[in-house]
Amino acid sequence: MQYYRHSAEETLQDVQSSMDGLTTSEAAKRLETEGHNELKGKAATPIWKLFIENFKDPMVIVLLIAAAVQIVLGHLIESLIIFLVILLNAVISVVQTKKAESSLDALRQMSAPEAKVIRDGQRKTIPARELVPGDIVLLDAGDYVPADGRILESGSLRINEGMLTGESEAAEKHADAIPEEAPIGDRRNMAFSGSLVVYGRGTLVITGTALKTEIGKIAELIENAEAKETPLQRKLESFSKKLGFFILGLSILIFAIEAGRVWLTEGTENIGPSIVNALMFAVAVAVAAIPEALSSIVTIVLSLGTNKMAKQHAIIRRLPAVEALGSASIICTDKTGTLTQNKMTVVDYYIPHGTKDQFPDDPKQWSAEERRLLHIAVLCNDSNINQEGKELGDPTEVALIAFSNRVNKDYNEIRDQFPREAELPFDSDRKLMSTVHTFEGQTALLTKGGPDVLFSRCSHVFMNGEVQPLTPEIRTQFEEKNEAFSKRAFRVLAYAYKKFDDKDQLTIEDEHDLTLVGLTAMIDPPREAVYGSIEESKKAGIRTIMITGDHKTTAQAIGIDIGLAGPDDLALTGAELDKLSDEELDQQLEHISVYARVSPENKIRIVRAWQRKGKIAAMTGDGVNDAPALKQADIGVAMGSGTDVAKDAAAMILTDDNFVSIVNAVSVGRMVFDNIKKAIAYLFAGNLGAIIAILFALVVGWVNPFTALQLLFINLVNDSLPAIALGTEKAEPDVMRRKPRDINEGIFAGGTLQAVITRGVLIGVAVIVSQYIGLGISEEMSVAMAFTTLILARSLQTFAARSNTQTILQVGFTTNKYVLGSILVCLCLYGITLIPGVRSIFAIPAAFGWNEFLTAGGLALAAVILMDVIKWIRNRGTQATAAS
Repeated sequence: MQYYRHSAEETLQDVQSSMDGLTTSEAAKRLETEGHNELKGKAATPIWKLFIENFKDPMVIVLLIAAAVQIVLGHLIESLIIFLVILLNAVISVVQTKKAESSLDALRQMSAPEAKVIRDGQRKTIPARELVPGDIVLLDAGDYVPADGRILESGSLRINEGMLTGESEAAEKHADAIPEEAPIGDRRNMAFSGSLVVYGRGTLVITGTALKTEIGKIAELIENAEAKETPLQRKLESFSKKLGFFILGLSILIFAIEAGRVWLTEGTENIGPSIVNALMFAVAVAVAAIPEALSSIVTIVLSLGTNKMAKQHAIIRRLPAVEALGSASIICTDKTGTLTQNKMTVVDYYIPHGTKDQFPDDPKQWSAEERRLLHIAVLCNDSNINQEGKELGDPTEVALIAFSNRVNKDYNEIRDQFPREAELPFDSDRKLMSTVHTFEGQTALLTKGGPDVLFSRCSHVFMNGEVQPLTPEIRTQFEEKNEAFSKRAFRVLAYAYKKFDDKDQLTIEDEHDLTLVGLTAMIDPPREAVYGSIEESKKAGIRTIMITGDHKTTAQAIGIDIGLAGPDDLALTGAELDKLSDEELDQQLEHISVYARVSPENKIRIVRAWQRKGKIAAMTGDGVNDAPALKQADIGVAMGSGTDVAKDAAAMILTDDNFVSIVNAVSVGRMVFDNIKKAIAYLFAGNLGAIIAILFALVVGWVNPFTALQLLFINLVNDSLPAIALGTEKAEPDVMRRKPRDINEGIFAGGTLQAVITRGVLIGVAVIVSQYIGLGISEEMSVAMAFTTLILARSLQTFAARSNTQTILQVGFTTNKYVLGSILVCLCLYGITLIPGVRSIFAIPAAFGWNEFLTAGGLALAAVILMDVIKWIRNRGTQATAAS
């Protein structure tokens, strides 16, 4: 029910209550019917269930089968290594999932613990959870509103509802009915659960508790919002299934072929050892094909990305968000504090026949009108800036004293020189504030307020250093200037004064027959760096959308100013958006750049509309009202100064609340995704080389070129460090000149598959040649040489994997110390396998010497050189095609 459209008396009838409150017995009945005034969420998924979920992955199933076979065959070390890797990945996944479940906990903590009510005609204090619709609640400054209610009485009541509306200024409340439909931010006769009373007092009747409050609706939206998987998560999950089934089928086929060959050549007697060897051969293929450490490596590379983002004021709460940012094609951002400075600033002023381009920095050059204007702005003002530099008071008034300081006149000097003698505080009904001061022996009443109100109170104007009658022509000039300022979305204040003698009898009736002095125009200005970041995001193919609780005119003016919106782009209010069907919204979506006065439901709807178009959407927010959309978005970005609810629902937190940091984080996200693809290409190229060598040996009847332990050693020990080192590579030169990648693009798109096949074939050929040379000596020597060539080729391949477009000569051998270090460690680890006593474990015969090592190493080096040569030739062709 829209209680705000009803009178106070009608609302009391609607909820069957009175100003004397409910009786204790009636409250008890309603509590039984309505339930307690608290938020209850769904039961969390047990940890054990989350843990088990990780073992349903097809690649994990294949590895578990391989490990089980190893145990049956007595190879406990190999199986133990596989189990440890699988367990590590499962633990990491559970920890990340549990971190995402705290949004509703923070929301519940925002409820007020107690409430002052009238029951049985008497004032009482009760636990807020026992409130029911119809209760009469008393509010004072400093109280949290315990439930939603219709205001019955207001004594200059002001409530901070920023957690719901996104507005930084407290809302002035009244008890009058609002006949037309209004968004939450304009329901000035309602109070909402969780908001804070900052001034005055009030009485309200409770109209909604628990999930029937606005904050309760947000709790439901949070629970129902879909936590989106990132593009990488979706692609890895899809690829994992395909690869798992392919490898399982391939291993079964290879075992069947090998077993059939044994049966045809050896008959059925004493074939046990040969069948076991065939089974081991099939297991070796599975082990060679699956990059066991892939999940851990991706996690580590993402973690490296979080460190880089943290240095740019972006704290990552969920690791996949690092990569998802690199895919973002839409950034839905708040205005206040993100695009703007969140600090009202005087940017223009007007005095009749005397306004200069800017206020003179030297007070000695001020005209009489400018001096009088600044004196009124500073003296008729309750704000302060303390010794620590903290601004205290209304943001509009703080802007005025900051303006005085900015033009080299310390506001404290003015206040010390002309102390306040009397005052009429600001009142929302008359929209004026007045103070009394003495200037050179003459007492004066100084007044500031809304231009429309103050103009009507003025009969004279201060112009050319003297008081003159306020003619219709001069009044029109003021009105036109006020309108011009308003069209630019400026907040305008007018200033006036008059001689005043009876300061002891000051009343609001004295605020007439004033002398008009001038106007100031202020706005929360855009951050300087935002202009460049908006332009950079455009070049990167990223669309920025403003979603704000501010007024439409202000939002649109800021949007056009910073280049976010064009003059022909649309701006919609939440009420206008509600009138559009989903089909109509989809048709107009591309043309809407600004949304104003929006509700939490509006924000989710906007995000879902972009997602329907296949876009990856990032959403910023700081209030409770933003939490559902932050969870629904592909990447939720909370402000560091925002509520805990918003932070818990988000995947990323901006410590400086700055839009520029989002664009910087997108750049890092793209770099991280590039590096993940480099690591994936590195791993699969090496695995492909091993599979090619194994399958070739199978076809031509050679001995298996590797033992299962050798392949595990390479996959889990030797491959991991280079892949992680690739995660530290700097961004490619064109990282922010590319369009966002298509969400349907596979992980091997963009030349990655081509790189995997090219490098994998070259490694495979090098291993085959090495094994062929070794077979000339013995089967044992062929295995040792194949193993050496594979491990050296895979390690040195790191150089070729460092860039998709540049050769190692262009990138520079020494520009990534982690790559050099990882290759050195790999060579040392390989050296361990050559130590006497260890050789036999890795099937390396004692006869394996320098000649064999140099031959195997030379083949590996040749393969890596060819990788870069082919890359150089291919890129030359691409550049020539682009130039033509």
